[in-house]
Amino acid sequence: MTALRDLFGPSREEIWRQLSTLVHGHYVDGGFWHGDKVQATHGSWTVTLDRHVVSTGKVTIVYTRIRAPYVNPSRFRFRIYRRSLFSDLGKALGMQDIEVGDAAFDEAFIIKGNDEAKVRRLFSKIGIRGLINAQPEIELSVKDDEGWFGPAFPHGVDELQFLAHGVIKDLDQLKGLYQMFAEVLEELCRMGTAYDTDPHVDL
Repeated sequence: MTALRDLFGPSREEIWRQLSTLVHGHYVDGGFWHGDKVQATHGSWTVTLDRHVVSTGKVTIVYTRIRAPYVNPSRFRFRIYRRSLFSDLGKALGMQDIEVGDAAFDEAFIIKGNDEAKVRRLFSKIGIRGLINAQPEIELSVKDDEGWFGPAFPHGVDELQFLAHGVIKDLDQLKGLYQMFAEVLEELCRMGTAYDTDPHVDL
């Protein structure tokens, strides 16, 4: 085991258990069928880290996923991800993104949302932009549910969700993601687009 650890570094489970301690959460061993996860509370919200597997029939893709259901009274939604050749192609075809006034940030990311003023207010926060910019890969969005295979959400409850390809085992990166969730949720609360109340959703 020591030789393998020296060769490949700490295991995902080891890193995730360390993370659970650092964020005052708990590590849940879900076994073979459900997989393991890390859950921590921030205010009335529960932030859950796990692996998300998507199969296309020919290819299986593994993501690192972080989710936090919350009460969203205004139904404000957004999606932010790093700019790429394909995202620029989408923009050329009419998929315009919202700019927040930070030239470097606007150049690096595509942001879409259903309320331009709220998008600009949320991403006007230097701390939030810094935490997002620290992630080498990021797709952060607000979703209304998790589709056919996820839990049913009560009316007025949405989910803040992060996705990245592969399994993240960098402890500092994971800590940054938990901090990002905390700051985004707090800012949404200040904006009146989230309530610091229990959404009554178990992930």
